[in-house]
Amino acid sequence: MNSTYDIAIVGAGPAGSSLAIRLAQAGKRVLLVEKDKFPRQKLCGEFISPECLSHFAELGVIAQMSDGGGVELTETVFYSRSGRGVVVPSSMFGSLHRHALGLSRAEMDLRLMQRAAGTGVEVRERTLASLVTNGARATGLLLKEAGQTSSTPAEIGAALVVDASGRGRAMSRNLVASSFGKAKLVAFKTHATGVDLPTGRCEIFSYRGGYGGTNRVEGGFHNLCFIASAADVRRLGSNAESVFRETVCSNERAKRVFRDVRFENEWLAVPIDRFGRGELVPLPGLLAIGDAASFIDPFTGSGMLLALESARLAAECVLEAGDVALEYQKRYSAIFDRRLKVCSWIRRVSLVPFMTEATVLALNLSTGFRNRLVAATRQTVAEPDEVIR
Repeated sequence: MNSTYDIAIVGAGPAGSSLAIRLAQAGKRVLLVEKDKFPRQKLCGEFISPECLSHFAELGVIAQMSDGGGVELTETVFYSRSGRGVVVPSSMFGSLHRHALGLSRAEMDLRLMQRAAGTGVEVRERTLASLVTNGARATGLLLKEAGQTSSTPAEIGAALVVDASGRGRAMSRNLVASSFGKAKLVAFKTHATGVDLPTGRCEIFSYRGGYGGTNRVEGGFHNLCFIASAADVRRLGSNAESVFRETVCSNERAKRVFRDVRFENEWLAVPIDRFGRGELVPLPGLLAIGDAASFIDPFTGSGMLLALESARLAAECVLEAGDVALEYQKRYSAIFDRRLKVCSWIRRVSLVPFMTEATVLALNLSTGFRNRLVAATRQTVAEPDEVIR
């Protein structure tokens, strides 16, 4: 292992690996550190929106994703609690690609990390990282092999450290005072069979206190991911299946879709203590990207898109800007702030059943409203005639 790098990235999810690929292809010395051994399961909706496929093409991995068994998804249907639905074709997301992709994070992250290694990135799996500073600036990392309590950490230097560790913000959480209280929501995920869902469709269900969704992924499985109130989770003894039956299946459509469901993998669960923007530059010499920078509402289907977009933005700033931190913050705000605010508003609506009913009805009555709302969860708000109907 080298002792100095241009960029050291912590976290090999879609944000970290894609940034590593872009910078390595530009000739930078890049270290990519990941605490787990891939492939591994990750709590995620596993819906890859059409815009992500353009990023995959730029990164040279689009064929690998299809080879991994990715399932083409042509539409998403949002259901209110009564079972009334509104259809959003995947083509409406405004990408050159006409379909979304259902693919597990285990497969997607593995293939991105392998691509990073193939471009010259030094990849370290099962490695724990802690930040090294000179008091005023991040200067590198201390690295230690996971599970090796007696080993001596190795110190590496880096001109820039990037926190791509997800919502946990492993590099930056101790640097910024948290404004978030006790988690009010909990997210769950597993893979299932016996789901009565048309091929090529993602469905999202609203219910009291949360929302959940499902779509097919590789191997004949359906990914099942949902959010419930922490109060309901505690009341039901933190039993994921009980929470699923009482909350998700209170939605009339979900009750039919999951009538014969069989859970094939263990449940993953994480508390959600924040949505929206975090600190982009927690310390000079340290940038945050992906979920470490902002956590966007999962129902928008743009979580992985935000990860890939923020990585591309960070790469552009590293390669083009004199003051990387200043330029990254300025461009990030211009691209993402409005989108995050719109998604925050939609989340508040989605958690109130009667408001969800009214919104679904309005979206079905007005194509223009539907087009604008979908576009607002992306980078720009297109005029109705600019969005595919």
